[in-house]
Amino acid sequence: MQGRKKARSPILAAGGVVLRSSREPLIAVVQLRKYNDWVLPKGKINDDESALAAARREVLEEVGHKTYVHAFLGTIAYDVGERIKVVQFWAMRAVGGPARRLMPDVKAVEWLPLDEAIKRLSRSREQVFLRSVGPVAIKAIQRSARRGEMIPATRYAHDLRTFRARAYGRGEQASRAQATG
Repeated sequence: MQGRKKARSPILAAGGVVLRSSREPLIAVVQLRKYNDWVLPKGKINDDESALAAARREVLEEVGHKTYVHAFLGTIAYDVGERIKVVQFWAMRAVGGPARRLMPDVKAVEWLPLDEAIKRLSRSREQVFLRSVGPVAIKAIQRSARRGEMIPATRYAHDLRTFRARAYGRGEQASRAQATG
């Protein structure tokens, strides 16, 4: 077995498709300072937080707005060097005006209609993802906003523990132990 590389654990991240209400719903895209790329707001999940909590934190840091979460939209995965990055996304609605300054990594935020947001994104995988889930996000936010529904922050915490246990090779027993302990 010499010469075989040990599989590295995936990078776990979370983010949001963040909408702001106007005549036409507007979606937040952020410009990263380092590469000048336009992306959806997202970032790594800390060890002590759920994917949903990380998504809320990252959106606050990168877009500057607090949000209501309305629906889970899906996951994208891609190679980052020799590792895989797995990003979970939620449909979010920005609440009020900016609540904080943007993190230093972010150069700018723009609020654009869906078609323009798709075109502005620099990475084709995010363009494809937003083209697929953008209409779903808009409908979910409009529907749940009318009903006054939001997702509780703990809803996906157990799923994340299960995902981490499987991703790090600890299997179902470890995920049950984490869920009870």
